[in-house]
Amino acid sequence: MGGLSSKPTTTYPPLTTVPQCITDKFMGTWFVIGVKPTIFEKTNSNAVEIYTRVTDPQVKHDIDIDFQYNKHDAITSPLKSLGQRGWIQGSDKENSSKWVISPFGPFRLPYPIIELDAEDYQYTVVGHEQRDYVWIMARKPVMDDELYDSLTKKLVEKHQYDLKGLRKVPQKWTREERAKRKLDKVIPDDLLVD
Repeated sequence: MGGLSSKPTTTYPPLTTVPQCITDKFMGTWFVIGVKPTIFEKTNSNAVEIYTRVTDPQVKHDIDIDFQYNKHDAITSPLKSLGQRGWIQGSDKENSSKWVISPFGPFRLPYPIIELDAEDYQYTVVGHEQRDYVWIMARKPVMDDELYDSLTKKLVEKHQYDLKGLRKVPQKWTREERAKRKLDKVIPDDLLVD
């Protein structure tokens, strides 16, 4: 998630995070399916976030996040990358739905995990306290319309989001693009456009 915070204009209650998020189960590849975008995400496509648990005790953060995306059109526009760092909040680093991330420098943002497939971790939703941003993500570059609609309904009814500005992120993958991004084991052949 690339991000910049905006000044709050409305006061909202704190977001309700999921009761359980097993850190190691959350790690891996997530495709951004829908987004209320930051400045980096207004026109992007093929957006992917790869989460890796940091095991080196000398490193001060808990998670490395590799956020990659095409700047505009899928496949044909320049590939961009934004490395980010994450810190798991709370006393239990193995099970927490409250994180903080830094897209750059000392800048840090809360990263509340507000929806999650509790069984298989096949989808997640990450919110923003001021409801300016949201990320709907899945383990594959597609999401069933019924599930997507259910998640957006929860954003409005449960989390008090206004969905103005929410956009679906184009996810179009060729064999070449899949290989270039080292996602051969993540994107099955039947989801390729070539």
